[in-house]
Amino acid sequence: MDALDPLLLARLQFAANITFHILFPTISIAMGWFLLFFKTRFVATGEQHWMDAYQFWVKIFALTFALGVVSGITMSFQFGTNWPGFMNTVGNVAGPLLAYEVLTAFFLEATFLGIMLFGRGRVSEGVHTLATWLVALGTTASAFWILALNSWMHTPAGFEMINGQAHVISWFEVIFNPSFPYRMTHMLLASGLTGSFLLAGISAYRWLKNDRALDVMASLRTGVMVAAVLIPVQIFVGDLHGLNTLKYQPAKLAAMEGIWETQQGVPAVLFAIPDQATQSNLYEIAIPKLASFYLTHDWNGEVKGIKDFGDKHPPVGPVFWAFRVMVGVGLLMLAVSWFASYELKFKPSLSKRTAMVLVAMTFAGWVALVSGWYVTEIGRQPWLVHGVLTTAQAASQVPAGNIALSLAMYLTLYVALLSAYVSVVFYLAKKAVNGGHEPITGLKGVRHV
Repeated sequence: MDALDPLLLARLQFAANITFHILFPTISIAMGWFLLFFKTRFVATGEQHWMDAYQFWVKIFALTFALGVVSGITMSFQFGTNWPGFMNTVGNVAGPLLAYEVLTAFFLEATFLGIMLFGRGRVSEGVHTLATWLVALGTTASAFWILALNSWMHTPAGFEMINGQAHVISWFEVIFNPSFPYRMTHMLLASGLTGSFLLAGISAYRWLKNDRALDVMASLRTGVMVAAVLIPVQIFVGDLHGLNTLKYQPAKLAAMEGIWETQQGVPAVLFAIPDQATQSNLYEIAIPKLASFYLTHDWNGEVKGIKDFGDKHPPVGPVFWAFRVMVGVGLLMLAVSWFASYELKFKPSLSKRTAMVLVAMTFAGWVALVSGWYVTEIGRQPWLVHGVLTTAQAASQVPAGNIALSLAMYLTLYVALLSAYVSVVFYLAKKAVNGGHEPITGLKGVRHV
């Protein structure tokens, strides 16, 4: 164990936790608003299939919410065990923001979740709808505080350092730091897309099992149509976020694009194998000047290369490839959602092949989201708080063997829990197939979704 790097192990442990955890709050945020949509449609129209959709998806929401809370708690423990330097240095900033998130989660989400899950028939329809709205609002508010802190770690503002500790001089500048608007919007859109493809994929699974009930078709259309609308918006916001990154974290941007040398008329690298040893790209395929155009809006615009940052730049390979996985999966989601939308609108019925693709992409949003998160977090290295605190400075002195053991335990548990989660979601879908609903053919009656 002495040969293992405790810093690397600590980073891997946190990465494993966030990779597992991030799926659940992301789905919870989106599903809260989808449930509110189903409920308000039921209240407005009195059509039972909206309530049937609500009652099915609220089960998945409850399961997702529970796993999100549990995995979030284990992640917070690591601040004390693996990263004591973080709270010692910036605890005056991070502590209150984390506390606000906990207060939001437990006093707003958890309180009204009970009414949402068990209150229908015991409280008025209006109170139940209000509880659903407050839970959806609570999940988004929790994300607000977490993303405010995460954004501050990338673009810190509104503080001053006194005796090696950060002290807040403007909470407004801390919360609404330069990258926060872009990161918050980008993350909420990613949540909507993750939830949309889950909605569409599980509904397509039921459709393939010959469950053509109105609630299934309504859920299917809702997921597909929302995804088709959100992806172009996400591409636009992602471009704005990239320009913000170019301004405040140029080393990360250079790694994302695989740009080693500062130059004008920078090509857009479509494919390459970044070589850290030679500081060059092997087998590069690129489009001349395109990167300068979309990064600076000038075909001959200058972009800084990785070599300009000395040793204060992230590992290029992981950031470069994670960015391309995110973009590639996003473009695939765009194509699938638009094609499925076309079939649902202009064809008599969804094709079996399209339904199978939707099922296969049930968790595509998670893949894109995790890839994007890797770009963000690995791209910040070697900094934990950009320009203020390095990852190495924040790490604990826990022996490598202890970290390796807990990492192995975490990974085993996460694989088991993730497998169980996916299995239960599809089990609930299979159990619901034609569960007392009248099957229909075609899409008559759900054109208004």
